[in-house]
Amino acid sequence: MAPSSTSGVWTLLAALTLLSCNIFIWCEASRTSGTTTSGERDQEQGPSSLERVKRGWVWNQFFVVEEYTGTEPLYVGKIHTDSDDGEGNIKYTISGEGAGSIFIIDELTGDIHATERLDREEKAFYTLRAQARDRLSNDPLEPESEFVIKVQDINDSEPKFLEGPYIGSVAELSPIGTSVMKVTASDADDPTYGSSARVVYSVLDGEKFFTVDKNKGIIMTAVADLDRETQDRYELVVKATDMAGQMGGLSGSTTVTIVITDVNDNPPRFPQKMYQFSVSEGAAVGTPVGRVIATDADMGENTDMSYLITDGGELFKVTTDMETQEAVVSIKKPLDFENKRTHNVVVEAVNKHVDPRFVDLGSFRDQTIVLVSVSDTDEPPIFYPADGTIMEVQEDAKVGALVGIVTARDPDVKNKPVRFSIDRTTDQEMIFHIDPDSGAITLGKILDRETAGWHNITVKAVEADNHTMASQTSVSIRILDVNDNPPELATPYEASICEDAKPGQLIHTISVVDRDEPQSGHRFYFNLAPEASSNRYFSLLDLKDNTAGIRTQRSGFNRHEQNVYFLPILVVDSGPPSLSSTGTLTIRVCGCDTDGAIQSCNATAYVMSAALSPGALIALLVCMLILIVLVLLILTLKRHRKGQRMTEDEEDMRDNVIKYNDEGGGEQDTQAYDMSALRNLYDFPEAKSCDSGPDIRSLPQWIQAKRVGGSGAEAAAAAATDFSLFKGYIRKKVEQADADLSVPPYDSFQTYAFEGTSSPALSLSSIHTLSTTSEQDFSYLSEWGPRFRQLAGYYAPGNPEEERS
Repeated sequence: MAPSSTSGVWTLLAALTLLSCNIFIWCEASRTSGTTTSGERDQEQGPSSLERVKRGWVWNQFFVVEEYTGTEPLYVGKIHTDSDDGEGNIKYTISGEGAGSIFIIDELTGDIHATERLDREEKAFYTLRAQARDRLSNDPLEPESEFVIKVQDINDSEPKFLEGPYIGSVAELSPIGTSVMKVTASDADDPTYGSSARVVYSVLDGEKFFTVDKNKGIIMTAVADLDRETQDRYELVVKATDMAGQMGGLSGSTTVTIVITDVNDNPPRFPQKMYQFSVSEGAAVGTPVGRVIATDADMGENTDMSYLITDGGELFKVTTDMETQEAVVSIKKPLDFENKRTHNVVVEAVNKHVDPRFVDLGSFRDQTIVLVSVSDTDEPPIFYPADGTIMEVQEDAKVGALVGIVTARDPDVKNKPVRFSIDRTTDQEMIFHIDPDSGAITLGKILDRETAGWHNITVKAVEADNHTMASQTSVSIRILDVNDNPPELATPYEASICEDAKPGQLIHTISVVDRDEPQSGHRFYFNLAPEASSNRYFSLLDLKDNTAGIRTQRSGFNRHEQNVYFLPILVVDSGPPSLSSTGTLTIRVCGCDTDGAIQSCNATAYVMSAALSPGALIALLVCMLILIVLVLLILTLKRHRKGQRMTEDEEDMRDNVIKYNDEGGGEQDTQAYDMSALRNLYDFPEAKSCDSGPDIRSLPQWIQAKRVGGSGAEAAAAAATDFSLFKGYIRKKVEQADADLSVPPYDSFQTYAFEGTSSPALSLSSIHTLSTTSEQDFSYLSEWGPRFRQLAGYYAPGNPEEERS
């Protein structure tokens, strides 16, 4: 901020502020009848009437100029109430922001002064409250009123670039007016008051190449020929001035760095128009010859380039080293010093990324010549032809016969003598020899084409005075065939005929094999051997396709008279020379069925053919299956019957548990009791009709006594009474079992032990029965049948005389 140099200016501003801001506004407010105002007397007009009360004092905001530099406190304004009669009874006070420190008030007059220098940029306004009190009682005469003191702005803040310094970029060769970037300056002054915060922009340094929009702060190019290769960055100074650039305005500046980015506007260039390299003629294919590089004034991917050969690419090739961007020239095919000693290779460099906007600047490619000199080296001998030799020799050639000649020479200018040899790892049997000087290959052993039709050997050639210079080639020797093997039957043929064969029947066809391979192919001739010329049974027919057929000449063969015939056959080849051999065909006479199928070829026994028809096999399988089923059925029936027998035995054992009070006939009485009675445990006598009457012999003795002693009706009633006791007991137990929830719902077997009343038969002990005092009569035992006859004899009454005797 720039303080004023004279105090008169500040005095004038203070007076103006006092005149414009010290204004009182009187107002009226509606109140209810119960409301009173300090210094006013209430008027009573009833509960619903309204009264108009005159407000004491109200004021608006005050203004004070910032950056006051005077020595005296700056007058701000004056507060006053209509209750003040000028006699000094009123005391004015203020409270709030800055009260008592920044702002002070005269208690008698209400004048407010600012004691400190104010800065609107730090605080734009202050809120305070004014109060009028009675000086004696200190009672408030009016309610507190709030007012605002605003700080009046002056142009004391210069524009500032808060984000500077700035860095921007623009592509080279951009057209005029291309936007680069935007800069912004801020002014702390009040933008709503005057032009203190209105900023304009301008370029102080670098205006030749760039301009700036004075209102928006946008930096633009001023020329169209910005060249990164000439200057890759520019430093600008941009100024911002407030007061819209008028005289007396404050200003601030910042630096702007503008980087020029690259475009592909430069073609590649070789530093030299010719490069020279030397390489040995013995260098292998793919060996690098040399490296060349083209330079590009651009940068980044705009320098990427590829290389190609436009001339001389028959023996050389070029590749691009992606890391160094160099062209690597290497050998594509073997070089020959003796054939050509110098090669001119034209290498061209081409940009990969061509910008179509700059095509009119020229061709983005360049060429250079690579001169390659081939140096001579000592080379091994070279064979002619280089890819090997094929030779032929007859298999009947004599030892020492010439097979062929291999040729090799030294390719160097000196053309040194060459020596030949055979690699014995490829000819371990030493079948061939070679002359070391001429390279002539001769036979060392007799050949056999049927054993080996080809021989592959390796021939070496070395320089006579430098054996390290060696080379080798493959020689394939084909053995030509001569007819030195007779034809033979292909297999030991055997044929079979039926006894009832008819004349002229073809019984067999034979073929032959020959180990020889004549160039014109095989041709064989068949005849019967001289010893078989008188044969009257069979004839031979040459089928003209190197096979022959055997036919019968008669009928009625009998295998019991002769079951085997041997037919010698003579086979002759076409030569030269013609060779022959004799083979034997074995013909067996067999018995056949009506369809001509052979059944037996044995002369003494007839054996059925082992081959069974499908129908016979099926019938045999069916029979076997039926037998298996029958066996299983028999076993099942036996097991079923055995189970039934075991069940009956178990039932007998269970049903034989019975209580009865009769004594049997003793240990010797084996037929005294009928077992059927034990099996009918529940066939009690009372269930039968009383008219017919039960069989008394089948009842216990205590029942008999009652039935014999009384009438039939009485006995039946007595028996029913006794059995009713057991029935009632059993019925009770059955009811208990039915009511028991733990018993299963299905039928179950229950066992109960119940003795009932004492038996009327008393004891059957022999001790009591032998006493003379016994009144019991056992004569009824004799009526129970033969089973109880012996027991009845024990208890029958005896004769006293007999007893005494």
